[in-house]
Amino acid sequence: MPNELLRLQKMHNGEKAVATFSAAEMTRRQDGLRSILAELKLDAAVLTSYHNICYFSDFMFCYFGRRYAFVVTAEKALSVSAGIDAGQPWRRTFGDNITYTDWQRDNYFHALQKTLPGVKRIGIEFDHVNLEFRKLLQDAFPNVEFVDIGAPTMWLRTIKSAEEIVLIKEGARTADIGGAAIYKAIRENVPEYEIALAGTQSMVRHIAETFPDAELMDTWVWFQSGINTDGAHNPVTSRKIQKGDILSLNCFPMISGYYTALERTLFLDHASDEHLRIWEINCDVHRRGLELLKPGARCGDVATELNEIYRSHNLLGYRSFGYGHSFGVLSHYYGREAGVELREDINTVLQPGMVVSMEPMLTIPEGLPGAGGYREHDILVMLDDGAENITKFPFGPEHNIVKA
Repeated sequence: MPNELLRLQKMHNGEKAVATFSAAEMTRRQDGLRSILAELKLDAAVLTSYHNICYFSDFMFCYFGRRYAFVVTAEKALSVSAGIDAGQPWRRTFGDNITYTDWQRDNYFHALQKTLPGVKRIGIEFDHVNLEFRKLLQDAFPNVEFVDIGAPTMWLRTIKSAEEIVLIKEGARTADIGGAAIYKAIRENVPEYEIALAGTQSMVRHIAETFPDAELMDTWVWFQSGINTDGAHNPVTSRKIQKGDILSLNCFPMISGYYTALERTLFLDHASDEHLRIWEINCDVHRRGLELLKPGARCGDVATELNEIYRSHNLLGYRSFGYGHSFGVLSHYYGREAGVELREDINTVLQPGMVVSMEPMLTIPEGLPGAGGYREHDILVMLDDGAENITKFPFGPEHNIVKA
C-alpha cells in the first residue's frame, strides 16, 4: 500500500505516450535551453508558463488552481505536477516527472527544493511569475538569485524547426477544413453557436484522424455576425444571422499546444456598396501585406507601409490592432512571441524559420455606412528565398458572399 501522507510521489503510471516530436527535436530544444543557462551562468531553469512547459517537455498542463513547472539543469529535465493528474504528466513529458500531493501546505515548493539542492542562480519567466508567486519562490529559496529567462526562451521559440513547420502546416490545413464546414453551415436564422459548432467538430475529427496519439483539447471557433464582428476576440453568442449581415469566420485548431488560425470576412446573401468598398480596401491591404512578408523585412516597416494604404482611403483611424504575429506554441489563454509582431514599434527582422500571420482588420462603428469588423488572416512560413503561404481558404467578395 502506498504511504498515504507522502509529500511527493513518482506517479509513473503506464507507458510513455507517443510523443508529438522526435527525441532528437526535443533534445534540440532542451539543449538550446541549456545553452541559455550556460550563457547566463544559471544553475537551473524553473519554467512555469503553459507555452514554455509545453515547448520544452511536450506536456500541456491544466492549471485549475495548482502550480506546475518544468525544471531543467545541465544534467536533468523533469516536470513537477499535481497529484490530481496522476500519471498523465509523466506519460507526456519528455523527461522525468515528480508529483506533489495536497496533503501538506507548499508541497509544490517542497518539490522544487528537493529537485534543486544547493542552487545559487535560477532562471524564471518574469513575464509569467506574479508578485505573490515570486515572493513564495524567494521564501523557498532564500539565498538564490532569480534571473529572467522569459525573453531568451521566447527568442529561441521564434525560429521553428522542420518538425514544427510540418505540424503548423497541418494545423493550417485543419483550419481550412473548419472554414469549409462553417461556410456550408451558414444559413439565415441560424445562431452563431450552431455555425461555430460545425467548424469545431470538423476540426477535432480531422485532428483525431491525423494525429491519433494526440490529446484533443482547446480547438475552438469564434463565429461572429453583425455588431459582434467589431472585435477580433468577441465570443460566440446566440445571435441569429440575417441576410446582409457581415460575418467573421475564425477557426483555431490546437494540436499539442500549437495554435493556427483561419479568419475571413463573409456576408450572407448580399453586401451593401459601402460594405463592399471597405472590404475590398481591407483585401488590398491583405494582399500587399502578403507580398511584404519575407526574410529581411522589418516588422515595423511592414506596419508603416500598410498604414499608408488605409490612410489614403481615410480609414487608418479604424484600424483595430497590429497586422500579424508569430505562430507556434500559443493560444487564446497562453503564450505569445511578442518580439515578432507586425507593429510600428517592433524592429525585429524576419528570418527563415519564422512563421508569421498577415491579418489586417478594420472596425467601422455601428451607425456608419459599412459598419462592422473586416479581417482576413493567412499564415506564412519564412523560407531562405521567400515565404510560403500555408493558408488555402479563399478571401474576398468574389468568394465569400454566401448565397442564402
